[in-house]
Amino acid sequence: MLDAIDYALIAHLQRDGRIGVVELGQAVGLSTSAVNERVRKLQARGVIRATVALADPLALGLGIAALITVTLAPGGDEAGFVAHVGGDDAVLECHHVTGAANYLLKVRVADVAALEALLTRLKRTGTVARSETQLILSTVKETTALPVPRGRP
Repeated sequence: MLDAIDYALIAHLQRDGRIGVVELGQAVGLSTSAVNERVRKLQARGVIRATVALADPLALGLGIAALITVTLAPGGDEAGFVAHVGGDDAVLECHHVTGAANYLLKVRVADVAALEALLTRLKRTGTVARSETQLILSTVKETTALPVPRGRP
């Protein structure tokens, strides 16, 4: 069970994964050794899964972002489809969803030609009956931080 200090640690680390232990301790009212121990336990329990650097997609030449809905063919190899998208670096997210489509993908590619190549790869899996692509024109909000309950015991 998480306590209010755990939630505070998680909130601070989500904002800045490189925050120093001293600064983190000051923010939550703990010693550095207590902060280290709590963070270690949160990691061991899988509450904190990773600490990563968030790269600017434009700086990496990935100027096209898109959402793709995928409807699988009846009786198609769903496990094969999932394995395929799981191994494709252009696919940032793959969600099994409700509604008319089976999956929603978020992808990042360099250009329209790379997007077309990605769509061709998806179709070649033999399991895709239909796909629909929406290009992302601009992003109002994008975050990796999960909402952390404040003041929970």
